[in-house]
Amino acid sequence: MSTTKKQNYTLPIIMMFALFFMIAFVTGLQNPLGVIVKDLVNKHYANANANFLSQLGNLMNFLAYACMGIPAGIMLKKIGYKKTALWAIAIGLFGVIVTFLSGIGEFSTGIFIIYLLGAFISGFSMCMLNTVVNPMLNTLGGGGNRGNQLIQGGGVFNSLAATIVPVLGGYLMGANSKSIKDSNAALFLAMGIFALAFIVLALVKIPEPHLKENREAAVSKEKDPHSAWSFRHFVFGIITIFIYVGMEVGIPNIMNLYMNNDSAIQSIILSNQPGVLVSAVAGSIVGVYWLLMLVGRLIGTATGKKVSSKTMLSTVSSIAILLVIAAIFWPKDAVVKMPAFSNMSFSMATVPVSFLLLVLCGLCTSVMWGSIFNLAVEGLGKYTEAASGIFMVMVCGGGILPAIQGLIADKAGYMSSYWLIVAGFVCILLYALVFSKNVNPDIKTE
Repeated sequence: MSTTKKQNYTLPIIMMFALFFMIAFVTGLQNPLGVIVKDLVNKHYANANANFLSQLGNLMNFLAYACMGIPAGIMLKKIGYKKTALWAIAIGLFGVIVTFLSGIGEFSTGIFIIYLLGAFISGFSMCMLNTVVNPMLNTLGGGGNRGNQLIQGGGVFNSLAATIVPVLGGYLMGANSKSIKDSNAALFLAMGIFALAFIVLALVKIPEPHLKENREAAVSKEKDPHSAWSFRHFVFGIITIFIYVGMEVGIPNIMNLYMNNDSAIQSIILSNQPGVLVSAVAGSIVGVYWLLMLVGRLIGTATGKKVSSKTMLSTVSSIAILLVIAAIFWPKDAVVKMPAFSNMSFSMATVPVSFLLLVLCGLCTSVMWGSIFNLAVEGLGKYTEAASGIFMVMVCGGGILPAIQGLIADKAGYMSSYWLIVAGFVCILLYALVFSKNVNPDIKTE
């Protein structure tokens, strides 16, 4: 890419950053909604695995990636970045409206199904948007360290939205979690974001670097003997992203359930601040996790040109393993103060040290997405768009693994479920050290 072209890409980059914000905001709504759903499940279904059922909305949101990932990649190749993104935003708005409709009337199996349908439709949108923004930013950066740097920059806005959602949700939803309609304020905000983004994106010119080549290839009768699946490092990369997204989502989701449903933890929180809203404190602690992801991505953006994705990923996954193991074994009665929002003000809440250690994992998970994506698509050239669609399929790990973790929590306890997180980070470390190398450089990619 020439310097002149890079100068013209400022506005598209800003637009991609804005879409990163939307992805996290809508996806993050499933966390505080899960707290409401667990409370409703406990009231309406006897002997239910409530932790597991509370994660079904999150599961449906991410299972949509498994259904839409490859079609989204095909759309990207045929109609380009801008039209794919506009379709994604329109579908996202519809999904939030369906979630809003699930709050009408008393909770029942039918209402629960509508709620899950809304989460599923929203997941289609998030998958399509992810399919657009990641290869777009990587392409605008020219791949390599610069491509990773731009993806980390988009991750900053992703983390900003993820930080806001649990705090806002914990306060707006947790105070009166009798119905899904208690989330209406957050849902209306999401609808407004979608509507505004659609208008702005429709007016912005987005460069389409491979659209012409992809159309010409579609017309050509010559069949390409290779695909993204021909690259070993990509195959291991999509397995790794499945694991990573599950770890990133599972850490705060299960921690939020733990704080909202364990009487001993609630007693610790209330010990120094009687009368505080526990759900708001829990949402704030989860918000700190996402805030640290924001901090980590700022650091990743600043260092992305100097530190390789392999070094970055191996370092943070090693630290994450140590943090989670320490959290599992740390005594519950050992406490620390952390900033939290409750009763319309910020204060220092007393929580177990284990939560601080889990929250610190946000610094580690912050740079994993960009690093894994960058390593997985490095050297793929013309196969990048299709690879991005396949990549999005595996994001369903963000729904499947937290659901499994919730089931483990039902059977063995909340902290025992974090051994699943440890195993996941070990797999990520192995990818960084061993399986991220491109061993297929002989395949023609241009």
